[in-house]
Amino acid sequence: MNARTKKRLIIVTGVIVIVMAIILAVVGGNSSAKTVSLAQATSGEVNNERIQVTGNVVKDSYSVDGNVLAFDIYDPDNADTPTLHVLYDGAAASTFGNDVTAICTGKIADDGVMHAGELVTKCPSKYESGTEALSVSRTLSYGNEIAGKTVRVVGTVVAGSQNAAGTGDRLMVADADDPSQVMSVKFDGAASEETLADGANVVLTGDLTLDGKFSATDIALQG
Repeated sequence: MNARTKKRLIIVTGVIVIVMAIILAVVGGNSSAKTVSLAQATSGEVNNERIQVTGNVVKDSYSVDGNVLAFDIYDPDNADTPTLHVLYDGAAASTFGNDVTAICTGKIADDGVMHAGELVTKCPSKYESGTEALSVSRTLSYGNEIAGKTVRVVGTVVAGSQNAAGTGDRLMVADADDPSQVMSVKFDGAASEETLADGANVVLTGDLTLDGKFSATDIALQG
């Protein structure tokens, strides 16, 4: 091996070592979050440490300011545990809503507020029979005649229409037999990814508002 080849080999090896060090630092930084309970997170013991904490979203505690989602989480198994205020700088999934389970990863500042860089939401799947429920087209045809009355409606989730709770209408549903008949749905509760998936057949419970939108109190997959 001549001197020039040896020099090139040393340079290439050095570059590989540097790249591997950067990769390991990034991977290590992303996986080094310590899992803690909500009680630990609100105790002040883990402030300024990278942690992961899980809790349920407090009803109507969330708001959106620009790209920042603010909400509170609580421990559903211990009512005495304080709630934690979370700020998440990112787009919330369409499954986000009241009482959904939120897995938050980030750091808690000295003021007790968690600044999350990662947010995962989950909630159980739910099925309900669509027997005796109205179709979307029938619901719209009744209009103000049934405004304010609790009814059940079956429909198909329109692809790409899903939004996170608190950001406007939650989704749109179409009539299974006449896709041109579409209805906007307001819903602030928790819903699984399966329930809000494109083309999912769902059963809505709620009432039609005077502006022709459906205000849902529950959304379930049609079983």
